[in-house]
Parts: sequence; C-alpha cells; structure tokens
Amino acid sequence: MSVFQPVSCQSIKIGSKLMTFETPKVMGILNLTPDSFFDGGKHSSLETAMLHAEKLIAEGADMIDIGAYSSRPGAQEISAQEEMDRAIPFIEAIHQSYPDVILSIDTFRADVAESCVQAGGHIINDISGGTLDENMFETVARLQVPYILMHMRGTPATMQQMTDYEDVVNDVAESLGHHVSRLRELGVRDIILDPGYGFAKTIDQNYELLMRVNELHYFGLPILGGISRKSMLYKKIGLKPDEVLPGTIALNTLLLERGVQILRVHDVKEAKQLIDIFY
Repeated sequence: MSVFQPVSCQSIKIGSKLMTFETPKVMGILNLTPDSFFDGGKHSSLETAMLHAEKLIAEGADMIDIGAYSSRPGAQEISAQEEMDRAIPFIEAIHQSYPDVILSIDTFRADVAESCVQAGGHIINDISGGTLDENMFETVARLQVPYILMHMRGTPATMQQMTDYEDVVNDVAESLGHHVSRLRELGVRDIILDPGYGFAKTIDQNYELLMRVNELHYFGLPILGGISRKSMLYKKIGLKPDEVLPGTIALNTLLLERGVQILRVHDVKEAKQLIDIFY
C-alpha cells in the first residue's frame, strides 16, 4: 500500500499503448540547446545527447522531454528550421536505437511539433499552451498525439512582467480550463496539464501554486509538475541551479503528496527513488 494514494485521472494513449498513472511517471529532461539555465551546452552534439539519453533510460525514465529552444528569459531566439535541425536528428537516432522510449517534444511551434512527431516523437509539450502559435491546437488535433498544456502569459522574454493575478491558482485553473474546452471541441483526447512553475509567476506565486496544485485535479486530467532546479528554488535560498538537488527532491515530494502524476526532472535516478519510497 502506498503512502500517497494515487489520484484517479484520465489515461493517455501513446501510439497503440495506454499509459496509466497508478504510479507516478518520471519525465527526464534532455536539452539540446547551448543556453538552457541548468545544462545548456552539455548535450548539444548528437553523441553527447545520445549518451545522456542512455543515462536517463538506464535510470528509469518513463519518457524523455527533448528541448531544442531555450525558454529561459533572455535566451537567444532561433528559427523554426534551426530548432528542427537540432531536434530531428536526435529523435531519429534515439528512435532507431531505443524504439520503445517515449519522446516528448518541447516546442511552442506547430510546424516544429509536426516535423518532430513525423520523425518519431510521441508527445507535444507546449510551454505556451497554444498562445504563441495559432495553428498548434489544430495541429495536435490532426496528429492525435498527447498534448501537454502549460500555463504561461506572454513570451519567455515578457512573462515575468505579467504576474498580476487576483488568485494565482484560480486564475491558472480558469485559463487552463478555457484551453481544455477548445482542445476538446477540436477532438483532442489526450491532455496533460502543467501549471507552469516559473512561467509568469513570482517566487511566492510559484509556492502558492505548488501548495494548492491538488485543486487542478478538478479536471480529471494527469498533472505534470516541473520544478527541477528552477529559480523558485535557487533564488529563494541564494544558490546556483547545480546546488539545489535536495530542494528539488523536497518539492517533488510535495507534488507527489498532492497527487501530481508526472515529475519532469533533470535527475531521474533520484526521482525514481522518491517514487519507489512512497509507492
């Protein structure tokens, strides 16, 4: 019997297989960018990216989230073609070597998302929740792949000036609900919610959203929690991203206790051990 009782939610169809959430899943992060806040530049070649993917798989990642465009404030803007040139060779290589590994594509561009799915990707992870590309929702509906709907305001360059909420949890829920309704109208079946920690939220708002994330179970959809090594940790205690693994584990524990079904992390081994302890 688990210490934290799982929260019932919709299962997700990935290709011909069904993913259920009696036990929470771990999404390992693989950034192909030179300027991500934690591991920028470490995996920018195909060889180093494959080595890191193999490490994530060996440590038990249930899926790998591939990012080829940094959403860090102040990060360099790149074209859709450059984003695809970074992502697609890796997707093709890992799909060939590890055909059963589930790949999530971290992009807000519909054309990039479609090209990556055609190359072997399974899930679209959109930090903008469809607000930065008007074609995203229609593309997801046509592809019929799972969609991670994240809450954000503005763009990565402007989001931290857009933190005026009446009640951050209620406002995030209302925004997500509006987008869920639109996706359902278009026929999108498989939706995962991401409250968007660190995106258009102050540090205090991030913690309010963390402590009340269980309120988002109202939708009956899987919830993804992505707080790994983020500024809500390292800025709060005056450290660097590579110094806050203990804090990441602590906050991931709070997410699990509140019924979050997917942990998006840099450190897969530690997250898997955490889940093994409580489930």
